[in-house]
Amino acid sequence: MRRFAKWTAAAMIAVGLLSGCTSEPPWRTHDIAGLVPELSFALTDDRGRSVSAKDYRGRVTLLFFGFTHCPDVCPTTLARLAETLRSIEAGRDDVRVLVVTVDPARDSTAVMHQYVQAFGSQFVGLRGDAAALDALTRRYRVTYTLGKPDAQGNYEVTHSTAVFVFGRDGLARLMFTPKDTTAAIAEDLRRLILASNHPKG
Repeated sequence: MRRFAKWTAAAMIAVGLLSGCTSEPPWRTHDIAGLVPELSFALTDDRGRSVSAKDYRGRVTLLFFGFTHCPDVCPTTLARLAETLRSIEAGRDDVRVLVVTVDPARDSTAVMHQYVQAFGSQFVGLRGDAAALDALTRRYRVTYTLGKPDAQGNYEVTHSTAVFVFGRDGLARLMFTPKDTTAAIAEDLRRLILASNHPKG
């Protein structure tokens, strides 16, 4: 359950080499600006509406790939993000956490809605068909696998644990991993929220 995309280590090395070449203070999490494509997708949200990345422009947007039957990584990651958002006061409503299911066969619109709402109003469930999901995971070099079903129809799912963070302009800015503390995540989110003073209406 803790498999990262192959480029993650290389990206972190590149960030480390470049960190001394800027006047800006370093981020406490992982700077991926210029290393990851801008936010782009066309999926269905947990209310059954067709949505795209344009619907979230003007907000700081977090992107996570998971599934509702996940026993550990997904609920832990989303709970940590919910805790972090509760600690942020100014601009908290300008943040959206997009949870893309890698298991759309079991994660219906209704199931996704019930799942994400448990974490807070800033969380949005997204799903798509196999072609849309594969295109999106290739775009962000995220891996996932679906195991062979057992006699009861249950199967194992593995997926990346990374959370991608995009600025209000839709450009990739940061990546959160399980090793990042909630304090570090909160500090970087506050900084990113304040980086642009144009919240979405």
